[in-house]
Amino acid sequence: MEAWLDSLMALLALPKFGLSTVFIVAFISATLLPLGSEPAVFGLVKLNPDMFWPAVLVATAGNTLGGAVTWWMGRGAEAAYERMSHHKPPNARALRWLARWGTKGCLLSWLPVVGDPLCAVAGWLKLPFWPCVFYMAIGKFGRYVTMTAAMLWFWPGQFVH
Repeated sequence: MEAWLDSLMALLALPKFGLSTVFIVAFISATLLPLGSEPAVFGLVKLNPDMFWPAVLVATAGNTLGGAVTWWMGRGAEAAYERMSHHKPPNARALRWLARWGTKGCLLSWLPVVGDPLCAVAGWLKLPFWPCVFYMAIGKFGRYVTMTAAMLWFWPGQFVH
């Protein structure tokens, strides 16, 4: 087991496979699993400052794709829920809020804690897939640019060789 873990860590090592690592971590963190991708993006950019835009774009792509998967998970959950006719309709606050704002509510998919479930709720409500993905991408791109730039600004001397 330890050899497998060592080989996985070597495969995902930032300097050697930085962008693929950022993509995988960003993808996984956009599902309902509790994982943050900002440290991976920041670490890659600190090690390779010329990788700022590629890292931000790859993280945005991975995180948006993960949000799209979460949208489909919500859609599937809604379909399963509908098949169980003995349940009363859900009256959750997030459902009402997102129903009111529509696809533009997916701009907030970048928020910690509520962003990923928001993507699932959008799928549950059967909001149009591609407009949701578009707004997810805008919000997630803004988060990566802002957070990575802020970390570089506040910790300029960290990790420098």
